Amino acid sequence: MPIDFYYGSGSPYAWRVWLTLEHKQLPYLLKVVSFAAGDLQKPEIHALNPRHKIPIIVDGEFSLFESAVIVDYLDEAYPERPVLPRSVQERAIARRMIREADQYLAAALEILVDEILFTDQEHRDAARLQRGRDAMVAELGRFESLLTGDWFAGDPGAVDYTLYPLIALALRIEKRIPSLSIETALGPRLREWQGRVEALPYFATTYPPHWQG
Repeated sequence: MPIDFYYGSGSPYAWRVWLTLEHKQLPYLLKVVSFAAGDLQKPEIHALNPRHKIPIIVDGEFSLFESAVIVDYLDEAYPERPVLPRSVQERAIARRMIREADQYLAAALEILVDEILFTDQEHRDAARLQRGRDAMVAELGRFESLLTGDWFAGDPGAVDYTLYPLIALALRIEKRIPSLSIETALGPRLREWQGRVEALPYFATTYPPHWQG
């Protein structure tokens, strides 16, 4: 039975789950949720996640939300083609990096999203926007130093699928304010790593539909 996957285009958290499903070659039904149409407030979503957020998966009679937990669940429930290392210590390090991305990089991104996408230009807080940009750049430097091979945890997997969508969204919204110069803060390791992620055979399948064209 395929997994029902509730997804919103452009959500970095939903994107990470989609990359995981594709990586693990699991059958799924994509259920697109429209933010603009207010789908998050629909009873169907509330029944699955009272916080009215996506992603959500429904695997048979079992439903789950929170993207990092979904990835953990998929890796444990379907151990073939793992997205996390099998060594206990290496897996712990991978999960730590995921936590760092969610705790620090995503926090900086949320400031940028709020100020750039959800605040009229005349009402933007320039100081807050600068703090978000500086925090983002600092975290990019941190992850540049953590990337010591082709991938963050030996093989392509959960760390890469967490980090790439966050950076991709930051670079996309930077187009509205190019002076933020986030892209120029990417180090050479991260730039090469981006290319490797984008060369994965299933990457194009997961690319946010409304970003295309």
